[in-house]
Amino acid sequence: MDEEDLQLRARWFRQARFGMFVTWGLHAQLGRAEWVMNNEKIPVPEYEQLARTWKPRVGAARRWARLARQAGMRYIVLITKHHDGFCLFDSRLTEYNAARCAPRRDLVAEFVEACQAEGLRVGLYYSIMDWHHPDGVRCKHDEAARERFVQYTHGQVRELCTNYGKIDILWFDIPWPLTAEEGRIADLQAMIRGLQPQILINDRSGLGGDFTTPELYGTQSLSSHAAGIWEACMPFNDVSWGYAPIDRNYKSAWFVVDMLRQCAEGGGNFLLNIGPAPDGSVPRPCVKTLRAVGRWLDRYGASIYEATDPWEHCGLVTGGFTRKGSSVYFHCNRWPGREIAIGGMVNRVLEARIVGGRTLALAQRGSRLLLRGLPRRPPSSISTVIELRVEGTPRQVRGLGYVLPEGDPWA
Repeated sequence: MDEEDLQLRARWFRQARFGMFVTWGLHAQLGRAEWVMNNEKIPVPEYEQLARTWKPRVGAARRWARLARQAGMRYIVLITKHHDGFCLFDSRLTEYNAARCAPRRDLVAEFVEACQAEGLRVGLYYSIMDWHHPDGVRCKHDEAARERFVQYTHGQVRELCTNYGKIDILWFDIPWPLTAEEGRIADLQAMIRGLQPQILINDRSGLGGDFTTPELYGTQSLSSHAAGIWEACMPFNDVSWGYAPIDRNYKSAWFVVDMLRQCAEGGGNFLLNIGPAPDGSVPRPCVKTLRAVGRWLDRYGASIYEATDPWEHCGLVTGGFTRKGSSVYFHCNRWPGREIAIGGMVNRVLEARIVGGRTLALAQRGSRLLLRGLPRRPPSSISTVIELRVEGTPRQVRGLGYVLPEGDPWA
């Protein structure tokens, strides 16, 4: 696999920018997130009883896919097996799956069909760590157990890569307790690429992959992830990926759009998680926020999907930036009133306009740009995008020690 091949396979991914993560499974019935079996030390026989009572509604995956499309998302990653070992797909290698237990349906097949119906790319998550499999821990010190567990893991991944048509992403998680060599991950990846030549594989199998997946829990600079192909993932509430109605601090549309902008600024994607209820319904705060984000992207999407060119710049308390060619998009998410000042602009600004709205009066003295005649109230309560068309390659510099070519000392 060479760099040119990777860039071709990842072209759609880099253009997508926004995706949905879906964490769903037996744990949803307990409502205390996806690590509940481990965190509360629930014995395997007791936890297994949940497989007899789980009865998700038909059509849940179609509702997720429709919501994702309305939100401006372009792909979805579904957890097919989390650490608790329960499979949402029909596996010949274990009876502990949705087709053989209470749901009596292949939930992954339903998911893939739903994504295809809504024109979304398909991602499948698979946890290598397994708390249910009898060899899941024993394999660390028992060679016979290790061979059985490796065969089981490789066999299930083969099922995912052969039973559902074209898969766009395989999203691994937590290879514990095996090293990449012990788990024969190189062989596993080779098998995947042979079955799905266009697939993208993430970096969590223990061997690296096509793209990296930092987990982020607050707004922060993403510049450290700007190299290569990457995707920031985040839960919708504070700490829970799976259903946890007691974790009520859901992300706002303002927050989601700001994270989208930060990811686009660094050339990365934003994968936002939902944790559906046991019946598959999405918590109402998530639905409300995602629809609001979708409406915002309908208006300002060009400043996210297309504006990902890197440039030298500084953030402001009033907002942040993305860029495409000689256009700089200023995302103003803290509205200052009738006038906005942007410092450090090295380039001559030719025009400033609110995207989808009025052209603004501008005054530029050296590196200080004033935008005047703004409406008293922001056109968008989430973030108003102002396009600045400049001469040359955009550049913004901060610091009193910098002197512009025309002699202005106020950079």
